[in-house]
Amino acid sequence: MTKHETGTREEWLAARLDLLKAEKELTRRSDELARWRQQLPWVRIDKEYRFETDEGKASLADLFKGRSQLLVYHFMFGPDYTAGCPSCSAIADGFSGIWVHLANHDVMLWAASRAPLAKLQEFKQRMGWTFPWASSFGGDFNFDFSVQLTEEQQRKGGAQYNFEREKVWNPEESEGVVTFAKMSGTDPATYVRERPGMSAFALQDGVVYHTYSAYARGLDALWGMYPWLDRAPKGRNEDDSVWWRHHDKY
Repeated sequence: MTKHETGTREEWLAARLDLLKAEKELTRRSDELARWRQQLPWVRIDKEYRFETDEGKASLADLFKGRSQLLVYHFMFGPDYTAGCPSCSAIADGFSGIWVHLANHDVMLWAASRAPLAKLQEFKQRMGWTFPWASSFGGDFNFDFSVQLTEEQQRKGGAQYNFEREKVWNPEESEGVVTFAKMSGTDPATYVRERPGMSAFALQDGVVYHTYSAYARGLDALWGMYPWLDRAPKGRNEDDSVWWRHHDKY
C-alpha cells in the first residue's frame, strides 16, 4: 500500500484547484520576468569572434543566418574532451526538434563549444542531432561570456561564473564531477574548466548586441526532461547520484 496521502476524487479536485491558483500566479510572474529580460539594455559587441561551422568559417553575425535574433547554448565540450558533457547533452537532446521552428520565427539557435569542429561533428553524428553547432576553438568567445576558466583561475580563484566571483576550486566539494568527467573522457580538473550557459544576441543595422545570459540553475527551464519530472508523481526523485547518461548509453 502506498505511503502517500490518499483521498477521494472530490478531495483531490479541491486540492488541485488550490494548487492551480498558485500555478497561475507563477505563470503570470514568469510572464513578467520574460518582459523584464526583454527590457535589459543591449551591449554592443565590437570584438570579432570567429567560429568553424559545417559551412566553413563564420563570424558571430554570420550565425544569425539572416535572422535578427540569436540564441547560443554554451555546450561543455572542451578541446580535451572525447564526448560532450552528459548534462549539456541531455539539454541538447531537445534542440533538434525546436531549432527549425525558431529559425522560422526570426531566431537562430546554435550550440557553441571550444572543441575542434571535427570532434563536435563526430559526437553530433553519434547522438543523431541536427541542430547547428559551432566550434569556438582557439578564440575568446567562451572566456568572454564566462563559460571558460583558465588553469590559473582554477588554482587561485577569481573566475566569474553566474555573475559571482568563484573561490579556488575544491574537487571534494564538486558532487558528480568525477562521474561527469569520466563520461566526457577527461579528468575532473579539465572537465570543470568548461561551464554551461546560454547567451542571447540581437542584430540591428549590421551591429551585434549582447542582450542576455544565464548560467547554472538559470538553465533549468531549457532542460526538457525536468519540466516533465516536476509534474511526475515522485518529482525529480533525485539523490546525490548521477542518474542520467548520454542517451545512447542507457
